[in-house]
Parts: sequence; C-alpha cells; structure tokens
Amino acid sequence: MTEHVYLGLGSNVGDSLETLTAAVLALDDVDGFALDDVSGVYETPPWGGVDQEPFLNLVVGGLTTLDPDALLTETQLIEAAFGRDRAREVRWGPRRLDIDLLLVGDRTVDSDRLTLPHPRIAERAFVLVPLLEVMPGGSLPDGRRLTALLAALAPIEGIDLVVRLDDLVPRGTPRPQGPDGGPATFVRPGSDAVANEHGRPDGSATETEGRAS
Repeated sequence: MTEHVYLGLGSNVGDSLETLTAAVLALDDVDGFALDDVSGVYETPPWGGVDQEPFLNLVVGGLTTLDPDALLTETQLIEAAFGRDRAREVRWGPRRLDIDLLLVGDRTVDSDRLTLPHPRIAERAFVLVPLLEVMPGGSLPDGRRLTALLAALAPIEGIDLVVRLDDLVPRGTPRPQGPDGGPATFVRPGSDAVANEHGRPDGSATETEGRAS
C-alpha cells in the first residue's frame, strides 16, 4: 500500500542549511520512499525555552510503501549518520538533525516508539507553516483542518523564510514567491534586489514560531 507521508526536519548545529539539504536528498534515496515536495526553509526560535541557536526547519512530503515503524527506523538511521546521539542529547536541546514523522496517510498510532499524528503538531506554528505549503487545505485524521490549527496559535511571530530549495523537487507544486538560494549553493540571498523585492531590509519573509522536537 502506498501512502502520503509528511516529515518535519530541523537543525541548529553546524551548517544547518547544508545538513537539511543533504538530509532531504538522503530521504529520497530510501527504498520505499519517494520525495514529492519540499517546503521553504524557515528560521525559528528554539522550542521549550532552552538557551541555544535558532533552528532551520522545513517539511517534506512524499509517498511511501513502508509501514510507519520501518520509516521511523530509516529516518533515525539518517539522523545517526549526521551525528545525532539520542542517548546523550537533552530534550528539546540542540540538534544537528531532527526528523519527525508528522503524518502517515490517515493512520493513528500510539506505541512506545511512535505516535501518529505527531502529538505536538497543533502546538507548533513552525511545523504548521511549512506543512501547509506541501499539504494545502490539509487536515489531521480527526478532521481538524491545518488552517484552523494555525489560526488558533495567532499571533504568529518569529518564523522567517530563509530560502526555497525548489530545484530539489521539479515535480513540486508552485510556491509563493520567496528568496532564491540558487541551483547549487543553497546560500542565503544577500543582494539588495532580493531584499527590496520581498519587503525587508534583510531579505526575510513576513512574519509567520518554532523548532523541531
């Protein structure tokens, strides 16, 4: 059975943009998973009030024939390849790479290893903003619409669009205009032209909170 799956990725250690880009490509190499869409990359405050650097977050959409437990194993192998050590880390602390299973089809799972949908989707604007990009008009399995969940968190502050990785997903749906990091370098835009086009001196997007778990 093939199901739609949505994963949240976050990083705030090292070159987070490079890490997220490589992690998206690594996910697309997983047998039984096909990348379908990638949201913009957003800079967000750390979750839980821990003193640490801001996070970069994005959401990917894909199709999978793997069951949720097998997909979780694959994502944790990718995390470990980027240096994540779950035995030593602090809860909601710094992460070189964090990959959360947000939604797998309309499944609900509650096991020692995995909860689906992700139990904190409704609390995290930094998840909902990019999730709505790749799942416009979407709902949770219990029928709650993502737009209503995001509206309930208003006012939403501290989420700044950094870059879009559009060339990773040629099949992706069109996105609202945002800074373009270029086809190869994935660096932040720095030109006055880009900044002026998008309405802020630093080139960031309008305000739209967060981090990955």
